[in-house]
Amino acid sequence: MEISREKVLEVLGSILEPDLKKDLVSANLVEELTIEGSKIKLKVFVSNPALHARKRMQEALDFNLKREFGDDIEVESTVVGLPAEAKAVHRKILPEVKNIVAIASGKGGVGKSTVTANLAGGLAKAGYRVGIVDADIYGPSMPTMFDVVNERPTMLDVDGQPKINPVLSYGIKMLSIGFFTEQDNAVVWRGAMASKALTQMFTDAYWGKLDYLLIDLPPGTGDIHLSLIQTVPLDGAVIVSTPQEVALADARRGVNMFKLDSINVPVVGIIENMAWFTPAELPENKYYIFGRDGAKNLAHGMNVPFLGHIPLVQGVREAGDIGKPAVFQENSPVAKAFDELVTTFVERVENMKDKKEAHVH
Repeated sequence: MEISREKVLEVLGSILEPDLKKDLVSANLVEELTIEGSKIKLKVFVSNPALHARKRMQEALDFNLKREFGDDIEVESTVVGLPAEAKAVHRKILPEVKNIVAIASGKGGVGKSTVTANLAGGLAKAGYRVGIVDADIYGPSMPTMFDVVNERPTMLDVDGQPKINPVLSYGIKMLSIGFFTEQDNAVVWRGAMASKALTQMFTDAYWGKLDYLLIDLPPGTGDIHLSLIQTVPLDGAVIVSTPQEVALADARRGVNMFKLDSINVPVVGIIENMAWFTPAELPENKYYIFGRDGAKNLAHGMNVPFLGHIPLVQGVREAGDIGKPAVFQENSPVAKAFDELVTTFVERVENMKDKKEAHVH
């Protein structure tokens, strides 16, 4: 039986991409299709880069093509994850959000949530529309930092569909695992349950138009990170570290996780938190208690942008505890550091996008 290109495309047009809910041909996911005698060679993109998803697609291609053309044909298929720029085109989840950026750290205790809260506050102050997803299932702290511990998201009707309406504080929309569990009863979430709850904060919530959606990830590099990255088309990730060696080793792991082929999320840059200590009574003095420029040197060594230093000031923690991020304290050294950080962050995200678009065209 002669194998025609039209007939092959007809078969491929009957195979659905499970996440995009569209067939391979109309979603434009087939590339490099060649037919030589009884051998069909092709490359197919899938939305989920995980090995099991790519393997399933290979099996589907093999099964459907052999069913059509007979068992003696040879199918040589390469299945790869969609590149980030193509994902943006296919973005079904959060179509009105311009930039989705994860804030990560290799280890706990480096102030990742504080940085997320203040980065969001700084962006909001600069006039951007901002949202936060607090995905830190082990210690969701955004409700405390924004003084909304007792609030709960409401439900909203959007085009006949019930959607979760995020809580609003300082003009920032937010959803946190903390809103769905009792404050004092730290639930030990198991992988699948945590992933489902996280996914719902993206798929079942109404975020509307946003310039930036920041995701406060749990510390470390585990299952939660993978399932999140497979659910949400991230535009980039920021790594937070403190200057001392043990934190830097973990930060290096964090950068490498996002650079993995199966994840492939651009690293926006590294932020050095607790860079120096400035006592309130000696505002001009800097004491480098954790070492100096560790995260900055790591960034240069790994060829990743360095986004800025945040000093260790008692006011930052206190501001977080009373529910008003420090970035909102006018003229404080910390507010100034975060304002500078916001400018660098925005420039870097824009540059990344420009490069990506130039690469696509």
